[in-house]
Amino acid sequence: MQPNGRKYWRFRYRYRAIEKMLALGPYPAISLLDARSRRDDARRLLANGIDPSNDRKEGKAAAKAASAHTFGLIASEFLERMKANKAAEATIAKNTWLLQDLAKPLANRPITDIIAAEVLDVLQKVEKTGRRESARRLRGVIGSVFRHAIVTQRATNDPTQVLRGALLRPIVQNRAAIIADDKVGHLMRSIHAYDGWPTITAAFKFLALTLARPGEVRGARRGEINFEKATWSIPAERTELAPVV
Repeated sequence: MQPNGRKYWRFRYRYRAIEKMLALGPYPAISLLDARSRRDDARRLLANGIDPSNDRKEGKAAAKAASAHTFGLIASEFLERMKANKAAEATIAKNTWLLQDLAKPLANRPITDIIAAEVLDVLQKVEKTGRRESARRLRGVIGSVFRHAIVTQRATNDPTQVLRGALLRPIVQNRAAIIADDKVGHLMRSIHAYDGWPTITAAFKFLALTLARPGEVRGARRGEINFEKATWSIPAERTELAPVV
């Protein structure tokens, strides 16, 4: 019994010739049956040469460390690694939006506590807004964060692996395209006849000749173009070729 009147179950034992005592829990919150079960667990540790008190301290330390390794923290590390690897700015921005905005419900969760059903709930909420492709990409980038946690020994499994096929397929929207020769000719004549800003006319012609993305054309710099070799070298940070996950 403690000076304050509280009672505790305790297990007195010897480890390496030193007498020790292990608290098994308060009475009557812990029943006699539970106290005996905890005592037996401690005896099994002693039989294997393990000090029950040290084992409990190590368990508490491990649990505290695990709770500090949140999904949000490891996701931030993953994004920093992308920046260090010189990933395209568009790719970094896309992954930041996925992890910090769409995956926000997971941010403060210890990564070892997150289960597949919890991830699926986050994905399906995105899916229900009609953004099926975003949900698919989110599953992939969440998996990348878990794999980063695994290789840095802060997680042991990736719950997104069992979610393959769990999401609805993205709805493919075919974009307008001109493929008939006569219509292509009509488009080019219309561009030549355009009497607006000369830079817009030049941009349309450049776009038709290079088949590049509009954003790449808008950001083009004279120094990127070798007029003698007729080549245009687009810096990696302005392309969308880098994978999202």
